[in-house]
Amino acid sequence: MTAPATPSAASRIAVVTGASSGIGAATARQLAAAGYRVVLTARRKDRIEALAEELTAAGHAATAYALDVTDRAAVDEFATAFRTIGVLVNNAGGALGADPVATGDPEDWRRMYETNVLGTLHVTQALLPALVASGDGTVVVVSSTAGLATYEGGAGYVAAKHAEHVLAETLRLEIVGQPVRVIEIAPGMVKTDEFSLVRYGGDEEKAAKVYEGVAEPLTADDVADTITWAVTRPSHVNVDLLVLRPRAQASNTKVHREL
Repeated sequence: MTAPATPSAASRIAVVTGASSGIGAATARQLAAAGYRVVLTARRKDRIEALAEELTAAGHAATAYALDVTDRAAVDEFATAFRTIGVLVNNAGGALGADPVATGDPEDWRRMYETNVLGTLHVTQALLPALVASGDGTVVVVSSTAGLATYEGGAGYVAAKHAEHVLAETLRLEIVGQPVRVIEIAPGMVKTDEFSLVRYGGDEEKAAKVYEGVAEPLTADDVADTITWAVTRPSHVNVDLLVLRPRAQASNTKVHREL
């Protein structure tokens, strides 16, 4: 097995969006443990500040920066703080609602597109010069298996994640020859504290049913471990697309449940 690459001094900074909980927070912890100085961004300032304090107390380097990735002016201002960075993890996003196309709320669709797609676009555009300047940059897009196949009741989220998938794929084509990798991580069923709860507007019963009978859904740590593994491969190794699911999930619509 190839040993993890040690980040160079010029590429030790890792920016993680959506770092206030779930996959983002877990990724920040694991990248910090891997030797990166992590910059935590999210709208919930109190959460990322608490995480930064936790990581600092553990001997790691971490900074919190409150940021809404849908606010382009704020993103551009944030980017001015960096001459070079090594890693950008585009994790901010999420799902809203599970209504069919016929009755889906256009506002939910708009918000999902803005966070998942335009948020990724804003931060990637703003930080791409600093990634190139590092001489060894990595853009990670945390998409979803929803970006590769559809399912009933998921059209709004699926449409957004398909767009995010295409964004990553196209960026890789456009910057080939530059010292920047583009990695896409597409998780399937991941059980976190907030994803399904937010999707169903705080309805705990509906959120719980998503994982009902599934012995071991993926955890945020599982996904963070995969992201960190991909990022720490030698610089010449690009993990274009990595799909991960729990063993109980064969596809977006085929899940083994022990009921």
